[in-house]
Amino acid sequence: MNETINCLDLKGQHAQIKDEIFEAFEKVYAKTAFSGGPFVQEFEDNFAKFIGTDYAVAVSSGTTALHLSMLALGIGKGDEVIMPANTFIATPWGPSHAGATPVFVDCDPKTWQIDVNKIEEAITPNTKAIIGVHLYGQPFDIHKAKSICDKYNLFLIEDAAQAHGAKYKEKIVGSFGDMACYSFYPGKNLGACGEGGGITTNNIQLKDRLHSLRNHGSKERYYHDEIGYNYRMGGLEGASLNVKLKYIEAWNQKRKEVAKRYLTEIDNSRIQMQFQPEWAESVFHLFVVIADNKLEFENHLKEKGINPAYHYPIPCHLQKAYSNLNYKKGDFPNSEYLAENCISLPMYAELKMEDVNRVVKVVNSF
Repeated sequence: MNETINCLDLKGQHAQIKDEIFEAFEKVYAKTAFSGGPFVQEFEDNFAKFIGTDYAVAVSSGTTALHLSMLALGIGKGDEVIMPANTFIATPWGPSHAGATPVFVDCDPKTWQIDVNKIEEAITPNTKAIIGVHLYGQPFDIHKAKSICDKYNLFLIEDAAQAHGAKYKEKIVGSFGDMACYSFYPGKNLGACGEGGGITTNNIQLKDRLHSLRNHGSKERYYHDEIGYNYRMGGLEGASLNVKLKYIEAWNQKRKEVAKRYLTEIDNSRIQMQFQPEWAESVFHLFVVIADNKLEFENHLKEKGINPAYHYPIPCHLQKAYSNLNYKKGDFPNSEYLAENCISLPMYAELKMEDVNRVVKVVNSF
């Protein structure tokens, strides 16, 4: 009997680096540097270098990164922020937590990224920014989005929560916009042993504001210049990320090898895969496909010992939390079709090639 192949399995990764992780934790314990501190600072320096930005600011999660990015840019009540409808719910949480209004647009039917040709029609006098999402680890059309931001004097924020090390026109994403927001949730390509997030930027004023906002609005202890938040990263999380950062490029390469097998060997007219533009180098955080009968396909996979997952079955504009925005079914047909029919195949760096063979065979037999 073949073992079950799960969509994600973190045990293999952590088994490889357990000794290094525990050694790093011992150093944190020795200094009792559990909140912020030198290990978080070391990670910030190393991550900024990896991305190619002047600064990286570590925070408590990808969601708080999106929230603080809005506040640092002065975005709040009465402002609007444009973003794709097909993304994880944390993307609109950022503007909402800051008091602004998320404005959704549809996705491209082939790349499943924000449809840059739909952005301008969503712009109003209240629009302050665009959030583009590097969905599933694949960059969106940054050049086109940036040109729209320049034309209308808008901020561009990259939601890079799934795209650690992905490249747009051979340059790592995270330095194209005013800021880029990252999640270091454990299941990400670069995931902490715990929760974590970060923001990269080349703007020193934004960096300084982020430092204040994440630390109770304080630049000097007990002196609070503005209403702030407790959004610091923990020392253990920072230390674990420092260890994992050394491996991210090798892990991403293994994901690309798995994805290449899927892209070239899956041959089934009932399955549609995400189009890969020549200018985009995905890191395949997820490998999402569309099936013409999702439930039948899911049952087929499970019967053969493969556990898929859903990312994301309800688009943001149809979530109950945003019913007050008065979107309705049919507003964004491409996003809705993707949500209704998408299913995620196993994707992680430790997948054995014999397991990839099984997945390909099972998908092709559907």
